[in-house]
Amino acid sequence: MQLVNANGLNFVVEIAGKGEPLLFLGGTGSDLRKKPNPLDSVLAQYFTVLMFDQRGMGQSDKPVGPYSMADYANDAAAILDFFGWDSAHVAGYSFGGMVAQELAIRFPEKVRSLSLVVSAAGGEGGSSYPIHEFIDLPPRDAAIKSLEVADQSFTRQWRQDNPLEAQQRIENTMVNATKFIGEPNALLGLKAQLGARAEHNTYDRLHLISAPTMVLAGDRDGQAPASIQKIMSDKIPNAVFQVIEGSHYMIAESEQVFKHIKQHIEGSINE
Repeated sequence: MQLVNANGLNFVVEIAGKGEPLLFLGGTGSDLRKKPNPLDSVLAQYFTVLMFDQRGMGQSDKPVGPYSMADYANDAAAILDFFGWDSAHVAGYSFGGMVAQELAIRFPEKVRSLSLVVSAAGGEGGSSYPIHEFIDLPPRDAAIKSLEVADQSFTRQWRQDNPLEAQQRIENTMVNATKFIGEPNALLGLKAQLGARAEHNTYDRLHLISAPTMVLAGDRDGQAPASIQKIMSDKIPNAVFQVIEGSHYMIAESEQVFKHIKQHIEGSINE
């Protein structure tokens, strides 16, 4: 990891692998200290993968808000400039997919290809579930609600039938959500990031995306349902839409997401 000053803030950045440049933008609560992450995936075997803790997250700066989606896109563009990457393939997971949309719209020359994983356009295109509503819930209640929304198979009946596995998933979700929340300004940064997320809306500008785009949805995802991702995909010129087995947490469930991103990037290179 290294500390980089870009767009007036300090960001913690990590790079792995070799090959064509790939910027991977993580979701809400993304933190490079949480392992494994996309830097540990098959992507690093084929591309130079760059990730950074976005503003308000991880070990990067957490300035007083409000934050905007334009701020996040400008941060990403500035990170690319810092490393001398005139352009890169861009993949965004969940909230990172929202940032990736803004980046591709505002800086089309910087995006070689675009992979949007379990994301949403907002506005008339439909919004991802308002997870900012969970922030004031007790940790266990927030974990259960998060799991119910993110994975439509995590029903009350399933929990009754699989009590040990259900309890383990709840505990893991609680740990992941609260691991670093006691650090200075961590809660401030989370609230400001969620505020930007709540205002996300690219629907009327999606036609400005010029990069070859793949939209990847999960068949059990209730946080960013496949139906609204299809609406988003239909507004992006020549976008490819795919639904695969998985929940909103599909990025942690198997390597399939990373294999689809790899195939999409390789296809865009060969066009």
